[in-house]
Amino acid sequence: MTSYIIRRLALMIPTLFAIMVINFVVIQITPGGPVEQVLANLAGIGDAAMERATRTDSGEIVPQETGGENTSKYRGAQGLDPEFIKELEKQFGFDKPLRTRFVLMMKQYLVFDFGESYYRDRRVVDLVLDKIPVSISLGLWTTLLVYLISIPLGIAKAMRDGTRFDIWSSVVVFVGNAIPGFLFAIFLLIVFASGNPFEWFPLARLTSENWNELAWPARIADYFWHMTLPVIAMTIGGFAVLTMLTKNSFLDQINQQYVLTARAKGLTERRVLYGHVFRNSMLIVVAGFPGAFVSIMFASSLFIEIIFSLDGLGLLGYEAVLNRDYPVMFGSLYFFSLLGLVMGLVGDLMYMVIDPRIDFETREV
Repeated sequence: MTSYIIRRLALMIPTLFAIMVINFVVIQITPGGPVEQVLANLAGIGDAAMERATRTDSGEIVPQETGGENTSKYRGAQGLDPEFIKELEKQFGFDKPLRTRFVLMMKQYLVFDFGESYYRDRRVVDLVLDKIPVSISLGLWTTLLVYLISIPLGIAKAMRDGTRFDIWSSVVVFVGNAIPGFLFAIFLLIVFASGNPFEWFPLARLTSENWNELAWPARIADYFWHMTLPVIAMTIGGFAVLTMLTKNSFLDQINQQYVLTARAKGLTERRVLYGHVFRNSMLIVVAGFPGAFVSIMFASSLFIEIIFSLDGLGLLGYEAVLNRDYPVMFGSLYFFSLLGLVMGLVGDLMYMVIDPRIDFETREV
């Protein structure tokens, strides 16, 4: 198994490198970079006639009368001082060739130095650390709740395959899966947080404003009080695939020869189900937990964070894309890609923990 882990870790390096190269090239050739963002903000300076902008020694941008046209490569730069454009390029690092910028970025990322945000005046690492508790909270509790619902429901459907319970529960599962999570989130807010008809839960935030003043038991209760609606909204529709996967896995194992043999030996149905079938059928379900957690944590929470005013990683990444905040964009991409690759390895290793018959040493990567 050690050699397999080493091979997988070695394979992560070119995979991560390819992800960064592709995204770096795509982002660089996409119009509307950070320089254009600044120029767009300067478009409102002065009268309708084009004006030039320069910077004083103190760094303040002041308008000046334009004296001619500028053939800058940036949209919105016509009429601006070329020296000011060069200063902007230097500020954002665009005065260096594309290859040099990428090499410098990757050297910094190897030591997890993601630089500073263009617009927030803070290090990217600090921003991620500030936002990650929200995303971990949503991802962890949603994943646990999805598994706690899906596994027992899938087992019950497998044991009652073809019955009314199986049919009606399938209808409920697929209807829930068809409803977008953000629509259900809005419904929950209107019904249970707006005061019409109920006001049982808060409208926004991860904790109350006086959270630091509360005792620890009250803090825990306040935290779960705020998390209830967002987690429910993310859970609805999130367990359909896992429920059907659990059911089909159980049905496949129940029809195996070893189950018939165990029953022929006189073992009780409960012993057959939970002593033999459960471990084998849960292999693919449990081993997928790390990947499911990462997916829910980083890919499914953006709308939920916006609706419930939760300042997490999803909202941070969305704002970074809108503002062309490249350090936050690439830093988040690097961190999430690395975490996804590591969690993929963890998921594979969980197969061995659940079923020791799996031999990683003879498996080709």
